[in-house]
Amino acid sequence: MLNIASDRPCRIGVAGAGLLGRLCAWHLSRLGHAVSVFDPAPGPAPRHDGQGAAGFTAAGMLSPLAELDAAEPDVAGRGWHSIPRWAAIAAELVAGTAGEPPMARRGSLMVAHGPDLGAARRVLARLDQPMPGQPAWAHPRSLSPAELATLEPDLHGSGGPLHAWLLPGEGHLDTVTMLQGLHDTAPSVRWHWGQHVAATQPGALQLADGSHHRFDLVVDVRGTGARPDAPVRGVRGEVVWLHAPGLQLQRPVRLLHPRHRVYIVPRSGQRVLVGASELETEDRSPMSLRTAVELMAAAHSVIPALAEARILRLDTNLRPALPDNRPQIVVNDGLVRLNGLYRHGWLLAPSVVDEALGRLGCPPLPSAGHEPHRPAAVSASRPRPERLVS
Repeated sequence: MLNIASDRPCRIGVAGAGLLGRLCAWHLSRLGHAVSVFDPAPGPAPRHDGQGAAGFTAAGMLSPLAELDAAEPDVAGRGWHSIPRWAAIAAELVAGTAGEPPMARRGSLMVAHGPDLGAARRVLARLDQPMPGQPAWAHPRSLSPAELATLEPDLHGSGGPLHAWLLPGEGHLDTVTMLQGLHDTAPSVRWHWGQHVAATQPGALQLADGSHHRFDLVVDVRGTGARPDAPVRGVRGEVVWLHAPGLQLQRPVRLLHPRHRVYIVPRSGQRVLVGASELETEDRSPMSLRTAVELMAAAHSVIPALAEARILRLDTNLRPALPDNRPQIVVNDGLVRLNGLYRHGWLLAPSVVDEALGRLGCPPLPSAGHEPHRPAAVSASRPRPERLVS
């Protein structure tokens, strides 16, 4: 099997320029490999029409504990692996600039209104069980009203005090800034925009125009575009972008409710993002009035200051999911397939990339105090991917 840790730089083709595609390209190019990425999007910028990469629309919560409410224990284990990787990557993306790292790790909060305490306790009982890879200190901690007011002064129920729990060690990142940074700081990557990959096979990929391109390794990360090669489906996600001047929210907040699983995530520029979990439909149409009203009413019920927020944008997109809602990691000689990150894309991506590429001898993504081995530098006049016209 191909060993991409050898001193010989490899020619690698990546099918898809979403979260996994950009992360793979960024990492492999830093290691000295010649990487070419193919994607049907017109360019690297985010799209807000429901047709672009799902990673742009995602809230970017790094919540191993909170996700245990509706995920298997290994999701949390992968999340604890991923968080320090994202911290190191975020720091590298702004190294040498005056920019602020597009990631914060101040923990996250779960809150519930008084009448919903029973439903909240059932969720917390699941979160409080030891899980593989979970640090000993990573357990929900109940907060008194005074402690909550100290951490998040703007967070309080419109109908009375909130029950609240701090989930230590969790974080959140700015998905748009991260995706743009992964693209912009990998200048040696060849980005082929407007190129739809129709099929992949070991050492080659076929474009929709019928042409073939050969590589030492192909990484297929096309998400919902991988059909029929993978039994992937799209799961609709919906988010509301708000401009809330004066709001001082520092941490992601999840509202525990018998019917809703609403999250509120701070963003730079006095913005917040409000979203819900998932809808089992591949509908890419704009958000409905009912969904928008329910999301914003739920957010307003725990942050009354949002009453004067201005609606910037209503976003929808499809997350790629497999029948078992678990990630696909298939590694063969000359071909890697990664898919099905479902609602956990940003939480799982570094762990999935490390596992898949690690099977081929690739060093892991950077973490604190770690600098990966680099093969011999690729020549400035490196060859373009070999093209075979069928």
